[in-house]
Amino acid sequence: MALYTPEYQPTGDEIAVITTSKGPIRVQLAGNDAPIHVGNFVELAQKGFYDGLKFHRYVPGFVIQGGCPTTRDATPEQVIQGAASGRAPYGTGNPGYSIKEEYTTNPNNKHLDGTLAMARSAMPDSAGSQFYFCLGAQPMLDSGYTVFGQTIEGKDVIDSLRVGDVIESVTIENAN
Repeated sequence: MALYTPEYQPTGDEIAVITTSKGPIRVQLAGNDAPIHVGNFVELAQKGFYDGLKFHRYVPGFVIQGGCPTTRDATPEQVIQGAASGRAPYGTGNPGYSIKEEYTTNPNNKHLDGTLAMARSAMPDSAGSQFYFCLGAQPMLDSGYTVFGQTIEGKDVIDSLRVGDVIESVTIENAN
């Protein structure tokens, strides 16, 4: 799969507002530290890519993950059943491309409580659209997954999210 380079050039001022079925989350995006990941996330958000997707993975005290397009046409109940059984396709989708990893170049690649980072497969340059929020600090992820934002409001919402909860919309404030 070819690596995609986003056209959007982050300024470092972008804030993502991720509206979920449990409430809104505001994330300061790290455009200066992870410009490819932020540019990609902004472009996907502006296209409405995330609207209607469901969170498909929840590991207590670890992460809540969403952004897989295979959840778009599934009901929350179907995603819950799929996660419980471990059945694909939830968690296997992407936007049709992948992006270059930035965890080796991001000077602030720290997985803290409320950190927003990009999920990927075993291949380093395989991230595309799936993201996760850290539920507590996860320093063991620092050397293998790109951090591209930090929650500034809505940590209580993140803590309440579970498999099947809906990403209603993602909007970007201060996008140029």
